[in-house]
Amino acid sequence: MYRVRFNRMILLLISCTIIAFSFICIKFSMIPENIMLFEGEQQLYNMRLPINVDISTSNNDVVKLNGSHLNGDKVKLNLGSPFKIETNKNGKVDLDIELLGFLPLKHVTVNVLPQIKVIPGGSSVGVKLNTKGVMVVGISAIECSDGKQYNPSLEAGIEAGDVILKINDVEVKDGVHVSNLVGKSSGKVLKLTIMRKDKEVVLSVKPVKSKEDQKYKIGAWIRDSTAGVGTLTFYDPKTNIYGALGHPITDVDTGVILTVETGTIVPAKIISIQPGIKGRPGELRGLFIDGGEELGNIEKNTSCGIYGKANKTLTNNASFKEMPICLQGQIKEGPAKILTTINGTDVKAYDVVIEKLTVQSKPNPKSMIIRVTDDELLKKTGGIVQGMSGSPIIQDDKIVGAITHVFINRPDMGYGIYIEWMLNEAGIN
Repeated sequence: MYRVRFNRMILLLISCTIIAFSFICIKFSMIPENIMLFEGEQQLYNMRLPINVDISTSNNDVVKLNGSHLNGDKVKLNLGSPFKIETNKNGKVDLDIELLGFLPLKHVTVNVLPQIKVIPGGSSVGVKLNTKGVMVVGISAIECSDGKQYNPSLEAGIEAGDVILKINDVEVKDGVHVSNLVGKSSGKVLKLTIMRKDKEVVLSVKPVKSKEDQKYKIGAWIRDSTAGVGTLTFYDPKTNIYGALGHPITDVDTGVILTVETGTIVPAKIISIQPGIKGRPGELRGLFIDGGEELGNIEKNTSCGIYGKANKTLTNNASFKEMPICLQGQIKEGPAKILTTINGTDVKAYDVVIEKLTVQSKPNPKSMIIRVTDDELLKKTGGIVQGMSGSPIIQDDKIVGAITHVFINRPDMGYGIYIEWMLNEAGIN
């Protein structure tokens, strides 16, 4: 009987130990394996665990732990109290956390980066983009003189969203150029080089003569350019790089991200507002300012916005100077502001709340959920509307991200992107 009780006690003790260790591991899983901090910043952690751990480090003074320099020796830490990682200089340090001196709990790499400051945007910009090649946005049948309907593009395997790059190895410039090349074919088979989902594909298509105008056609509706109004997010005076929109420019019919051949941003002003209501997104209606000089070129159109080099220093009339950026690990759920333009060219700050933050390891324009709380903005726009995309989000005098999308059924709410993703896409690391 005594032996049975003893064995049960041993099993209970082992079970409790396993449960306790599992709980500790779960708590430690909340600490990211890679921590990025800017020079001069600090991060506070509160594990609330009544245990002591040993932390061994590489031999450098990149960071301090609770005010003490790490010199390569093991440091004992009581996790029952909050502890603080402070940056000391640029560089990288590895932290190995152990329990009882031999049980590994976590390996953490802390990267300390030089502070990055950019000028926040908020001003409306006109966007003019010419695509590389021409995009197929639709396919239709063609009636010929024999009274029958033919669909050369469909038979060739051409799809909506394909980008025609070459015809018979001649690079196409625009829609007119494509029409001319097809028109001169005399009905002979053409070799088309197209881009489909980042892969080049070669297809053969045989044009037919249309009964309507006696011209040779392939039955593809194409688009070679687009234009619209968005919002500038940031300008970096050190590199002359700007970023805007926070999401890609896509073809309105196919949803495919447009490839950039050439493009520019120009000054724009907001002339009217279509407020957002449940089930229908609102819109800022703007005009390109006549005679306005080009503000910059468009070099990239990515999932996280458009980017290029500015022709001049891009500032806003709200007198916002250079601001430091904030990485996703330091953004807090709670009050913030957005800078945007809803009247003319006036940039103003409006109150919002960051409702939810998403931990992300790769770029995504839906990083956080934003709710508009500003009475003036709600009254005039209903919340977030089309044209606000790219409006910088400010928290604690730091740029944390930009507005990207509105919720169709909740115009007072929408998504925002972390500023670090936009800077990465811009090449500002």
